[in-house]
Amino acid sequence: MAEIKVGDAAPQFETVDDHNKKVSLSDFLGKKVVLYFYPKDDTPGCTRQACGFRDIYGGIEEKNAVVLGVSPDGLESHQAFRDKFSLPFPLLVDEDRKICEAYGVWRERERPTGEKFMGVARSHFVIDENGKVADVQYNVSPEDSVTKGLEAVS
Repeated sequence: MAEIKVGDAAPQFETVDDHNKKVSLSDFLGKKVVLYFYPKDDTPGCTRQACGFRDIYGGIEEKNAVVLGVSPDGLESHQAFRDKFSLPFPLLVDEDRKICEAYGVWRERERPTGEKFMGVARSHFVIDENGKVADVQYNVSPEDSVTKGLEAVS
């Protein structure tokens, strides 16, 4: 699977968000987008990542940027996660994993027991105002995703 690189055109997508509203990447032309991928709503690492973006969201908005979270979880799961942690940005539904696959984050992973499985590799992409990829972080820690995402929109 090909990885996205800085300078590539960001793969386009259309889905619904946690308000069941249609969203496409092209809706955000003219703004920077921090598009972050996480494995599962309301799990420890994913919660740290989401709450980290929540806590710096004002600084992201000041940079003419938005944050979009993506996971294979469904609408109701996203709504519960958003409400539990007061997330101010959209969580995008990707139950068919098409967005994850387009960005190369649906990968074989390994549990500490050695068992292999398919899942989301925590990653983020910063997309510039013209739809070009400005920053790529595959297999990033929850904390580094937040700090590097903010740095990339500054």
